[in-house]
Amino acid sequence: MLQNNPELKSKIDQLWNKFWSGGISNPLTAIEQITYLLFMKRLDELDQKKQGDAEWTNEKYTSKFEGTWIPPEYRPKLRDGDTQEESDKKLAGGKMYEIEKSTLRWSEFKHMQAEEMLQHVQTKVFPFLRDMNGAESNFSHHMKNAVFIIPKPALLVEAVKTIDEIFDIMETDSKEKGQAFQDIQGDVYEMLLSEIATAGKNGQFRTPRHIIKLMSDLVQPQLGHRIADPACGSGGFLLGAYQYIVTQLALKAGAKSLKQDEDGFVRTSVSAGLTEKSQAILNQSLYGYDIDSTMVRLGLMNLMMHGIDEPTIDYKDTLSKSFTEESEYDIVMANPPFTGSIDKGDINENLQLTTTKTELLFVENIYRLLKKGGTACVIVPQGVLFGSGKAFKGLRKTLMERCDLKAVITMPSGVFKPYAGVSTAILLFTKVWGPKDKVTKPATENVWFYEMVADGYSLDDKRNKQESYGDLQGIITKYHARNSETDTDRKQKCFTVPRSEIKTEGYNLSFSRYKVDVLEEVKYDKPADILKSLIKSEVGETRDKDLTKVKSGIVRELLELRGMIG
Repeated sequence: MLQNNPELKSKIDQLWNKFWSGGISNPLTAIEQITYLLFMKRLDELDQKKQGDAEWTNEKYTSKFEGTWIPPEYRPKLRDGDTQEESDKKLAGGKMYEIEKSTLRWSEFKHMQAEEMLQHVQTKVFPFLRDMNGAESNFSHHMKNAVFIIPKPALLVEAVKTIDEIFDIMETDSKEKGQAFQDIQGDVYEMLLSEIATAGKNGQFRTPRHIIKLMSDLVQPQLGHRIADPACGSGGFLLGAYQYIVTQLALKAGAKSLKQDEDGFVRTSVSAGLTEKSQAILNQSLYGYDIDSTMVRLGLMNLMMHGIDEPTIDYKDTLSKSFTEESEYDIVMANPPFTGSIDKGDINENLQLTTTKTELLFVENIYRLLKKGGTACVIVPQGVLFGSGKAFKGLRKTLMERCDLKAVITMPSGVFKPYAGVSTAILLFTKVWGPKDKVTKPATENVWFYEMVADGYSLDDKRNKQESYGDLQGIITKYHARNSETDTDRKQKCFTVPRSEIKTEGYNLSFSRYKVDVLEEVKYDKPADILKSLIKSEVGETRDKDLTKVKSGIVRELLELRGMIG
């Protein structure tokens, strides 16, 4: 986290301040422009690394910066009826605008003079970026309306210089502290939101990375699973699932160099050890949707920077009538918007809850998106666990009867600081019965509850890293070893509760409803002994008969009080 790296935080502050003073003050516009630059830098670095790896292993690799490129507007439009002469003429005309791709590398243009650099990036590098995967690709489709709006040469030069410095810091962290570049885009986005204190107005909070890792370890996605996030933002959950799968494949292949990170997790984004088939499967396994076109572009670039060549992230409102997918995914991981409501007339008719509250509709929709046997891990505000309204109870009944509700993990309110102090919980459930199936037997037998007290960071606005991992690793270990017959001590921080009892309680899923508080007997000194101690602190060791000679008002009053109680 940026808060735990003052040098990196300072560089991000500098970058933000430069954009602000340069006339780009809208936070999402700023993060989008910064991300384009990060993407250009990362694209060059990854390409050079892949070239080096290919030379070392004698494998074939075609650089993205090899050959020439013609901007789309100058490409010849050949027709079936063209003569050879006409075709040759058009092709020759297009070649006049050919650009050597090698000049589009970050490592090349960063050495240019300010005016030349701005002109080069605006008219060549950025158009190449938008067109990089071909006109028909999902990436190019969503980049179609993207614009590069850095207005001043000096701002671009300073931004390029600062981003190079950020990469240097990340490289140092990767060697010394187990950090990696993989989270820099999310950190920048997080920093911008915290700087302007507007996060949460539309229910958008970036989920802390260690919470995403925790949820990935609980769900354990596998190669071949179709994995979705219906409110994906910058793609953090999809990236978390991808990294979990890549890490497990690396461990199975015998990787020895992987170490625990600062939160106790083992992760890698390096997919070099994947077979071509495995990489192809992974590229077709991740699906994200968001209603913010800027976030769609950020999510696409985030995943592409981690080795997913053609991510499937689209601009869609997954609660609306236009989104008709159902029973499509093996895994859904999400932190959907907590606040606000949707236009009642645009809610998908297949959603049966009579409410406009997005936190309820998203959970029901996630249930519908799952295949039978598919598992979801979702963050919800704790009000969902005990709300008394009809829609609240209806959702919880669905989770208990049509799904196997495996776990409810409550989290402390500080997890989402500095953005919000809302108390949240993780719901983990597997779909057993479809919406139209007749439930012959409720799917849930027991629910495992866990009260997370600490997540390894301070729970104030600073969110400083603590020495311990908090409850993170304990949750994973105890969840996978849970036993409904032995996990019955409700004086502990985790226990199971049978469905029948939860039903009796109106499907209330609040941890406190079932927790048994332990009352500790506190022994106090006798009043006379307390008074004796106070008198001694005033006058020292003095015999009772000599106390009457003491003129101190405090002692005199203490003596009077002692006389009253005997």
